[in-house]
Amino acid sequence: MLCASTLISEFLVIGFAGLVAMKDPDLSVGTVWTVSGVAMFLCVALCGVVTRPGGIAFGWALQIALIASGLVVPSMFFLGAIFAALWWASVHYGRKIDEAKARFAAQAEATAPDAA
Repeated sequence: MLCASTLISEFLVIGFAGLVAMKDPDLSVGTVWTVSGVAMFLCVALCGVVTRPGGIAFGWALQIALIASGLVVPSMFFLGAIFAALWWASVHYGRKIDEAKARFAAQAEATAPDAA
């Protein structure tokens, strides 16, 4: 859940970065929106597969690409680093929350009286 929230926020930031990149006279509008659109799609698609094997690693690759986009839009170096930190926190604390939920469910199951 935390990872998906981070990815949806990145979706919005990538869209706004695309608007900024359009002002660069060396870039065509089609190129900017193709790259931005693919990155935005990947953010949304990753929300659905983040719990599957390789999902977290793919998320890290997206974070690296977001930081690298600072070569086109310099403010993305800063925003990419912020989102990489948020991604780390989402993964780290999300795992802790999942472990706590599993412990709580196991305790509740162990203390529940048999309904037989």
